[in-house]
Amino acid sequence: MAEAPLSTALAVAPPTPATPQAIREAYKRSKAALLEQLRGPGSSTRGIHTLLARLARECDAVLRQLWDAAGLPAGFALVAVGGYGRGELFPHSDVDVLVLMPDGASCESDEGLRGRIEQFIGQCWDVGLEIGSSVRTVDECVAQSQADVTVQTSLLESRLLAGDPRLFTRFQKAFAAALDPRAFFVAKTLEMRQRHTKFENTPYSLEPNCKESPGGLRDLQVILWVARAAGLGRSWDELARKGLATAFEARQIKRNEALLSLIRARLHLLARRREDRLVFDLQTVVAESFGYSNEVAPNGRIVSRASEVLMKRFYWAAKAVAQLNQILLLNIEERLNPSGQEPQPINERFLNKAGMLEVASDDLYLQKPQAILETFLLYQTTVGVKGLSARTLRALYNARQVMDAKFRRDPVNRATFRAMLTAPEGITHAMRLMNQTSVLGRYLWVFRRIVGQMQHDLFHVYTVDQHILMVLRNVRRFFIAEHAHEYPFCSQLAAGWDRPYVLYIAALFHDIAKGRGGDHSELGSHEVRSFCRLHGFPKEDAALIEFLVREHLTMSRIAQKEDLSNPAVIQAFAERVGNERYLTALYLLTVADIRGTSPKVWNAWKGKLLEDLFRYTSRLLGGSAPDPDAEIEARKREALVQLGLYALPFEGHKKLWDTLDVRYFMRHDPGDIVWHTRHLARHAGGPRPIVRARLSPVGEGLQVLVYTPDQPDLFARICGYFEQAGFSILDAKVHTAADGHALDTFQVVSAMVPEHHRELISMVEAELPHVIDAAGPLPAPSRGRVSRRVKSFPIAPRVSLTPDEKAQRWVLSISASDRVGLLYSVARVLARHKINLQMAKVSTLGERVEDTFLVDGPELQQNRRQIEIETELLEALAEA
Repeated sequence: MAEAPLSTALAVAPPTPATPQAIREAYKRSKAALLEQLRGPGSSTRGIHTLLARLARECDAVLRQLWDAAGLPAGFALVAVGGYGRGELFPHSDVDVLVLMPDGASCESDEGLRGRIEQFIGQCWDVGLEIGSSVRTVDECVAQSQADVTVQTSLLESRLLAGDPRLFTRFQKAFAAALDPRAFFVAKTLEMRQRHTKFENTPYSLEPNCKESPGGLRDLQVILWVARAAGLGRSWDELARKGLATAFEARQIKRNEALLSLIRARLHLLARRREDRLVFDLQTVVAESFGYSNEVAPNGRIVSRASEVLMKRFYWAAKAVAQLNQILLLNIEERLNPSGQEPQPINERFLNKAGMLEVASDDLYLQKPQAILETFLLYQTTVGVKGLSARTLRALYNARQVMDAKFRRDPVNRATFRAMLTAPEGITHAMRLMNQTSVLGRYLWVFRRIVGQMQHDLFHVYTVDQHILMVLRNVRRFFIAEHAHEYPFCSQLAAGWDRPYVLYIAALFHDIAKGRGGDHSELGSHEVRSFCRLHGFPKEDAALIEFLVREHLTMSRIAQKEDLSNPAVIQAFAERVGNERYLTALYLLTVADIRGTSPKVWNAWKGKLLEDLFRYTSRLLGGSAPDPDAEIEARKREALVQLGLYALPFEGHKKLWDTLDVRYFMRHDPGDIVWHTRHLARHAGGPRPIVRARLSPVGEGLQVLVYTPDQPDLFARICGYFEQAGFSILDAKVHTAADGHALDTFQVVSAMVPEHHRELISMVEAELPHVIDAAGPLPAPSRGRVSRRVKSFPIAPRVSLTPDEKAQRWVLSISASDRVGLLYSVARVLARHKINLQMAKVSTLGERVEDTFLVDGPELQQNRRQIEIETELLEALAEA
């Protein structure tokens, strides 16, 4: 059955009594009746603007009654401004009003007047209006609008609610006379760019703001503001009549504006407050209000979530708005600043119009579809071209139907796209622009499938297509000298790399098969193999690109989960990559990939692990077979040289070093060995815990050294202390000396470390020994708060306990949603079963943890005990 418009059955509000209490009750009933129309379910956008206008009119009626009751002088006026001035009101938006006073009136000198205005505003709040108020004369309005573009914008959309119409007319004339359309346009476009920068210039974050994000409602409002200021129109139909938009573009804008408005209105309604962000908590309930539901496979697995359907619809709408915003703003700019320069021909199809690439004819793409990709190649390679003109953007927007299967098979188009990938510069900007204009997904059909696709892995903060373009940008920056300071080692490697396009293509395809089910790395390798063959790339390059896509997760997994001091780990990885060229390419792609997931995921410690793995493997591939004895002797020699700088007694290190075995020296670099020896040589074998801390030499956070007689629950007690003190553990190297002492090193981070590291170091060194000495049972773990995202997209905890290659120790791997106290909960289970910990690698990926432990203990030799341990670990991970 067809869904009824929202405006259907809206009853006319009865006359409202004059007492504030009666006004409040009548307004509450009237508003509730209107909002009931909004509850759905259904995704039809018909009538949403009618409903928002009705909400505004209900508010108008209340304000008029309160204004009349306030008894303000006859020469005053009540004016609606801002969003409310447009005549639309969202359920929990502010009601912005201006009390307009005649010249000479002053609240400061007239206490009676001030009292009446304060009473009026107070009664507005009492009635339940979320009022935003200002009190000004006409001259004050004009002066403040000149000083503040936000005030100017608010006053631009004004309408009279009550009071003296002549005063309001005088205000409008004075405001219009003082308004400079060109200056206003510049101010609003600069403001828009700053706003977009806050959202990283993408509408594709996983929790977008449907009002403020790029492609949101604010972008549409900016168009109408600058058009209105320039006298070019106040509605989409007016802009179409004056040639600033086509009839088709006006329809598209109205359709997408209605969808974004409906989403925003339902967000307000369901959150019961002003909430413009599609946060994870609300995505599912908003999706359900649209009538969407999870698609579930026969085996019970969720194939697609209701929230994914809603978000994909939102992203496509935001993308269309962003495109149309650019077209219309360029058209308005041309009307405001007509260029006297004649466009300069680039070739017979394109012109350079004041730095903007312009098509020579409106139907160029319909007549010559091959010119579509040529547009982006010229944008990428032509000196002085910094963007596409409104005419070009409009022609692209209207040429989508010609980008079909025949277009994708055209050898000329394939050659053009290949030229773009192999051009010396401009690849990032070209690909982003192709995605913004929907050309990339229409040429690479496989890319279209991941446009706007969400990721529920708790560490990606972008949709798949935006993550891919972010990784492409990161790879490109390795080859740009201006960015060499960011990752000097990567830039050094990139400087010696001969074919950057190999890495660009690998970046473009590494996650292209996400969301299909199955191994996306393997599926992606098949896709890129076909792409390379169709685009004529050499076989050796194609083989490397395919390898990179298939193995793009391998290096990160080994660096963060395996023991890099084990020569067998390095040997196996070296055999997998095969040669130094493949290793270098994989390293560069891995760094770019991790950096492109989320600003929170990358840290210096992960960078060091990857660099260590690269250097160890490179040495092996270069012909230097690992010789543990020679490596250890080299580390000892270097450590002794450094110790000589600290006036340690002759052979003062010997007592400590004699208790340490090969594994200790393999797992610590000379700098760590020196630090340990300086602080422990005098205390070797002592009965008291020694704790030392310093700023980490390998990145943010602290490095903490613990030396104490070993005890079964030592690791758990230390983890419990770090949890209580607000630290997160990134890495733990646990070693038991021959004399029964534990020598453990922890990498920990805290938000307070940079500013207060001295205080934190003193605190850890003073408090942790007492915690280690404490007798009695381990305290219960605290119940940490689970983040909104984890609540919305929980992941089932996983535990894996497998013997290592030599069957001497066990590798324990856990995966779960992150929360405070998680590691301590795991450590308590291990302590309860007297399991010895030899190594811990703690990897936090956004709000998911992937931790690996090397353990041993007698209970692990019994199958029944193993099952008990795994069960208890799963229970500990599941506790919220």
